[in-house]
Amino acid sequence: MPRRSISKYRLPGARRGKRGGKIRWLILSAVITGAVWFWWPHTRPKMVVPPTPGIVRPQPKAVVAPQPPPVESPRPAQDVLQAQVALARRAISPGVIDAALGPQTREAISVFQGTENLPQTGKLDADTRAKLVLDSPLLTDYVVTTNDLARLQPLGKTWLAKSRQPALDYETVLELVAEKAHSHPLLIQKLNPEVNWANIAAGTVLKIPDVNYPDPGGKAAFVVIHLSGKYLEAFDGQTNLLAHFPCSIAAKVEKRPVGELHVTTVIPNPNYTVHPELFPESAELQAIGHELILPPGPNNPVGVAWVGLDRPGYGIHGTPVPELIGRTESHGCFRLANWDAEYLLKLAWVGMPVFVGP
Repeated sequence: MPRRSISKYRLPGARRGKRGGKIRWLILSAVITGAVWFWWPHTRPKMVVPPTPGIVRPQPKAVVAPQPPPVESPRPAQDVLQAQVALARRAISPGVIDAALGPQTREAISVFQGTENLPQTGKLDADTRAKLVLDSPLLTDYVVTTNDLARLQPLGKTWLAKSRQPALDYETVLELVAEKAHSHPLLIQKLNPEVNWANIAAGTVLKIPDVNYPDPGGKAAFVVIHLSGKYLEAFDGQTNLLAHFPCSIAAKVEKRPVGELHVTTVIPNPNYTVHPELFPESAELQAIGHELILPPGPNNPVGVAWVGLDRPGYGIHGTPVPELIGRTESHGCFRLANWDAEYLLKLAWVGMPVFVGP
């Protein structure tokens, strides 16, 4: 059978190639139309909305990156207050920080001069100031908290009243803040002249000396107590000075132990047992006739730390009145400011030698 010709299926009058041309034209038209529709919304002018009368539209604020606080470069101590803080930061205590060049501050300066191979004059001279450097701001902010206010309580006036309290804590915010800053309350008041100390609310910001003892990094090898100078010093195994603290000693010479003693106990926040026979001057205790146990707290007679010694009834401890440290008035123990007694706890260990010299 002869092959059939496809010409019979063409539309009447159609010529070869005419149909393909129409298809190509339709495709090109579709492409052009799509391009116009895509391009037109992006190029036509945007509508400008006129401002509404009486309404000021806020302008966007420029974003300012927070700036870090200025870093103070190390600088020599220029006055007594700066010197006291710089000494305290080295655990060379000038006593209670008060901006006054008293005997305990002069002794601390002399000790520092010895560590720097300077003449031990106790004077804040140019060479000493050049070595006694502050590497951070002198003062810091202390924010009074609700916990600070909650712990305040009046202190009982008698031994019996104190024994019945839940704790012998701070009485006032001023007392609390002064101890945290190793400072005299009068200095704290001078630094905060606008504060009403009788009515302080939580959130009150106070200016105080920025004092923190260095991390000891280990235990002391031994402690030396100088009775004549009324100070205590701790040393490491290479006899490097770790701490220097003023201390009070016994009022009676026969109550001052001399020689080598050893630590037997190390107790934070101790209670205190009052024996009437140790306080013959107390008519109250003599009338009670038996011992009383006082609860812990910074106003406990032995403060916030007890380092017991191998002589019955003797120890190194804190005190509720740091302003009186450095006197000859104890019953035999060695008293330190509470903050110094706390630091000694980090250095002491059972069996540590304590040498008491004249």
